[in-house]
Formats: sequence, C-alpha cells, structure tokens
Amino acid sequence: MRITGGQAARRILKVPKGFEVRPTPDLVKQAIFNSLGSRVAGARVLELFAGSGALSLECLSRGAGAALCIEKSAKHAGFIKANAAATGATGLHARAQDVFAALAQLAESGSQFDLILADPPYGEKNIGRRSTSFAQRLLDDENLPKLPAPGGQF
Repeated sequence: MRITGGQAARRILKVPKGFEVRPTPDLVKQAIFNSLGSRVAGARVLELFAGSGALSLECLSRGAGAALCIEKSAKHAGFIKANAAATGATGLHARAQDVFAALAQLAESGSQFDLILADPPYGEKNIGRRSTSFAQRLLDDENLPKLPAPGGQF
C-alpha cells in the first residue's frame, strides 16, 4: 500500500500483518480523493477506525492542515505514527481509543472537523433486520453529527 498523491506520493506504508487490518486499495483511495478534490487542502481531518492511517496520511500529503486518527489497537496506532514519520507527515495525531468513546469526548470538547473519514470493520450480513455492524453503529451515534464543522463532510 502506498500514498497515491500529493507531496508524499508513491511512499510505501507499513501495515500490520494478519486479518485485523484491511488496507483501502490504491484505486479506491484515488477515487475518493478525486471526488474530494480541493476540499482536502487545509482541512482538519478525523479518521475513524484508522488502521494504518492511510487515509489521513493521504490527506496530509494532499495539503490537509491536520489529522486525528482514532484506532482502538495500540499496535496499529504505533504503525500510524511510524508511517507518519516515514512519510514526513506533520500535523498527524494518533489515539489508541475506542471510536465511540472518542466520538463522545470530541463532541463534549466541542471539536470540529472539515472532513471525517471512516472505514469500519466489515459487519455480518443483515438481511431482513437492522444492521449491528460498526458502520451502522457509527451512523446511529448521537455524537457524530456534532463533529463536522460548518461545510464539513462525512
């Protein structure tokens, strides 16, 4: 996996071995960032379920002002910090914390972000009933709507 655009383009990112992390493929990242365009420049970014921090690092490479990565695994948060150092990214902060606890704390503190990215773990298939996946829990969380800055995007 690598950074696909900006100042750190083509830099290789390290990811933890095993099935705990599903890196976002380069083509998917390119599609995301092509659609975001200039909205990344100067943005305050929040990445939830950050894994390797690839989406935040991509944002910083493309001119984002700062990024906060929330990742439950301390081991994975260590990879995020190592990737930031290896790519020369500044303005990245990584927290080893449960995403839903972080959402509550960030909302309580009045934190706001211009761009919120999330790539939660896959959930089970929920045919004929409401999903219990992390993605659904995130969308249902009462704190999430408090975090986008005016004009911000999730």
